[in-house]
Amino acid sequence: MKRILLLLPEGFEFLEASVFIDVFGWNLVDGDGTTKLFTCGMTKEVTSAFDQKLIVDYLIEEINMDDFDALAIPGGFEQCGYYIDSFKEPILNLIREFHSKDKWIASVCVAAIVLGRSGILKGKKATTYNMNPERQAMLSKFDVNVVQEPIVVDGKIITSWNPSTAMDVALTLLEFLTSLQNAAYIREIMGFKKI
Repeated sequence: MKRILLLLPEGFEFLEASVFIDVFGWNLVDGDGTTKLFTCGMTKEVTSAFDQKLIVDYLIEEINMDDFDALAIPGGFEQCGYYIDSFKEPILNLIREFHSKDKWIASVCVAAIVLGRSGILKGKKATTYNMNPERQAMLSKFDVNVVQEPIVVDGKIITSWNPSTAMDVALTLLEFLTSLQNAAYIREIMGFKKI
């Protein structure tokens, strides 16, 4: 069983988190049955960008790296504390640990900035929110080669540029953790077309 950890910083965007829950849930029930998703945060109750509360499965300090195969991170809103929480050392260290163990890391939208802050994108190609040049400028300050594409894969790191790409990021991660055929099947039965 492949275990995916969904990291939820305060102020995360619910849409960007929910795609991972759905894709890996659909795969567990109707796909090849080899994936299960778990959530974690700095606190047991995490508040999303638009003030919904979610109870996570694990606190960050409870995570055993050997129990997980991939890390997924949604973006969020600065006004809702996203960067304050996601720039904390426990979150950055978790990202560094996943990277050092050569595990897949998938991010949506401005979560790439968190990856940049952790240092794992130095010298790599990546993208982030493309509707405001300030976000891409933030990412480039971490010595990242910012690419103008919806989804960028460099090594085992997936980045994307806005919420519209979230479903494709989740399906791309599913493809890398299972197979192209399985991910295509889940995409088809969920009714999504590839961008």
